[in-house]
Amino acid sequence: MSLPPLVEPAAALSVEEVRRYSRHLIIPEVGMSGQKRLKNAKVLCVGAGGLGSPALLYLAAAGVGTLGIIDFDVVDESNLQRQIIHGQSDLGRSKAESARDSVREVNPLVEVIVHETRLDNGNVLEIFEPYDLILDGTDNFATRYMVNDAAVLLGKPYIWGSIYRFEGQVSVFWDEYGPNYRDLYPEPPPPGMVPSCSEGGVLGVLCASIGSVMTTEAIKLITGIGDPLVGRLLIYDALEMSYREVKVRKDPSAEPITKLIDYDAFCGVVSDAALDAAMDSTISVRQLEGMLAARDRGTTDFMLVDVREPNEYEIVSIPGSVLIPKGEFVMGNALSQLPQGKPTVIYCKSGQRSAEVLALVKGAGFSDAVHVGGGVVAWVNQIHPELPSY
Repeated sequence: MSLPPLVEPAAALSVEEVRRYSRHLIIPEVGMSGQKRLKNAKVLCVGAGGLGSPALLYLAAAGVGTLGIIDFDVVDESNLQRQIIHGQSDLGRSKAESARDSVREVNPLVEVIVHETRLDNGNVLEIFEPYDLILDGTDNFATRYMVNDAAVLLGKPYIWGSIYRFEGQVSVFWDEYGPNYRDLYPEPPPPGMVPSCSEGGVLGVLCASIGSVMTTEAIKLITGIGDPLVGRLLIYDALEMSYREVKVRKDPSAEPITKLIDYDAFCGVVSDAALDAAMDSTISVRQLEGMLAARDRGTTDFMLVDVREPNEYEIVSIPGSVLIPKGEFVMGNALSQLPQGKPTVIYCKSGQRSAEVLALVKGAGFSDAVHVGGGVVAWVNQIHPELPSY
């Protein structure tokens, strides 16, 4: 689908800009007019992480005149495996500020606007309004639905990307010309069914592959060249080194988007059953430390169950735990391994998977089971900071 250029061209390019963008200018489809449109464009990148890193760097190099960066997080060591816009010296810094500095190093002609805040219903429309185009590089469903609905309400196109382990997806959503994100995913997946990158992992270089496709789509929309991914979902499998497309069409029976909603409630982090199960059956890592000491003295006994995956267990674990992955409980194969005469204590990385397993275990009659709030991350942070975290 060929679309009109998203942005009007700027009045002129300076001599410095002509020198810098000369390899664009000699491409007939881009030329002076296309580069002037890039100069006049205002693009907001939601997230300066795995997808935001390559997208921001290449948008800056391409000469997009104004780049907005929204991120409220700080740079962590685990980010450096894939978030190439940050470096070792940026650890502990604001991601938005670190990204701004990297963008300025790539291209000082670009104006950078930093939004160091959490995107929510109270600010999303105001933040989005001045920009021509939105790039969504977030990794949670609540924010994705909010970005979609805000873009629809403001009549703006946005480019969505998603990554997980070895697979990435990209599409362009523009309600005026085609489907939006809700046409692809009318309902979010059940809580706990789709792990985030922090729980499931991602091949670092996958971010570059998907982020560069997102940037390509941005340049095409701004300049009005090529055939954007409107109505098409691009799926990339790095292990097979294959690309395939899936057609996405507007759902004529879908309810129109007329307002923002409570996205946390709509998507959920954990299921209602898990919330109910954990309400009075959550212990802290400090309590677990005391229970382990009492078990060592022989004054109490319980079974400590780690419900993460084997590769996570190899990184770090709580001493004395038994590995039984969550999937074994979902399939119903693990219940026979739990003791009948003593309590069961369940933990995972941060507490979400263990809460879901807790609901299954309690539903099977193990009423004295509990789970560990904060999981092994809290154990490392509060009890044994010398151990590795991930």
